[in-house]
Amino acid sequence: MLNRPRRTALLTLGIFLIGANLRLPITMIPPLLPELKATLNLSTNFAGLLTTIPLLMFAIISPLIARLGNLKGNEWSLLLSAFVLMLGSYLRVIPNTLALMAGTCLIGAGIAGGNVLLPAIIKDRFPTKIGVMTSLYTVSMGLIASLGTGLSGLLGTKIGLSKTINVFSTVGLLGFLVWGLAFWTLADRKANQSVQHHHIKIWRAKLSWLIALVFGIQSLLYYSLLTWLPSLWHAAGFSTIAASNLATLFQISGMPITLITPIVGMKKHGPTYLTWGIMLGFALGALGVLLGGDNFILNAGSSIIMGAASGGAFAICIVYFQIKTSNVFETATLSGFAQSFGYVIAAVGPILYGAIQSVTQSWTLILIITIVLTFVMFMSQLIINHSQPLSANS
Repeated sequence: MLNRPRRTALLTLGIFLIGANLRLPITMIPPLLPELKATLNLSTNFAGLLTTIPLLMFAIISPLIARLGNLKGNEWSLLLSAFVLMLGSYLRVIPNTLALMAGTCLIGAGIAGGNVLLPAIIKDRFPTKIGVMTSLYTVSMGLIASLGTGLSGLLGTKIGLSKTINVFSTVGLLGFLVWGLAFWTLADRKANQSVQHHHIKIWRAKLSWLIALVFGIQSLLYYSLLTWLPSLWHAAGFSTIAASNLATLFQISGMPITLITPIVGMKKHGPTYLTWGIMLGFALGALGVLLGGDNFILNAGSSIIMGAASGGAFAICIVYFQIKTSNVFETATLSGFAQSFGYVIAAVGPILYGAIQSVTQSWTLILIITIVLTFVMFMSQLIINHSQPLSANS
């Protein structure tokens, strides 16, 4: 058995690598869609399912993985999730439609495990470093996802579709292997043995629904804006490359805020400051895009502050899972509940935004809806920030 510092280092590396796999398998796909459609003769609607299916799997699997974690241990359940994600990643290497869809479903299930269980594991294993460790995995998630988006298209043209998917699947393999080693070094391989399983009824608490609503709105805004902002900018007169660069700014600018949000969120008035910053970022960013026309500088600034707001909104939801619960059991249960509800909303978002644009032939209403949803999220967060943790409400 490794000594404590080495065991902690291995556990930290495992958390980083698991975090690295929580968006990469999704964000690497859009640049590869043209080649996937050509290779497998996929329709546009069918190809669109490759980003929708993982969101639906998050919604279905999240409450189940939370229950599994509380019954069998969070660390063991995360190891199983990492294996499922790795298996799904390598299935997609096979140039076959059935393998592609099956692999995508398994990837969604595996990512759901990491989404739900990592906040609980961090609360349990690093009780004095919750903010720092949460920052570690959320930053690794955003950083590797951005690299995946930026490199997958380039690699696809250089080494081909299957080899590109194979290369990125290595990240899933590393996550599984390192987490397996970390799990093996733990003295108590079944987590939460000290927690009394009193089965708090999460769905009966107003606080749970508010946190789920905030998680859902921030997910809807992120995936909807990520999907449609490039088209909006292209329609405004920007070239495909310029629109892609603006979209990259949106994605990358969230990382610095994702790094500091969990640390600030653990402070006494941190959630309040973050709530105001997130609201202003989304609202002013959407307003800037609405009024920016073909001014690249104004649109770039708007993209940056919206991306920062999006990164902060996701990270503060993870903080809510931790600070609005009293033990690891409740953290996993709330995380599973909120993410299940939230990703149902998120899956609807890109479709809804696209339908509105098709009907109105205008991007204005979409940006107005973004601002309205931002204020709904803002008001919900103000209530959450002044609410007692779940156990205190039960």
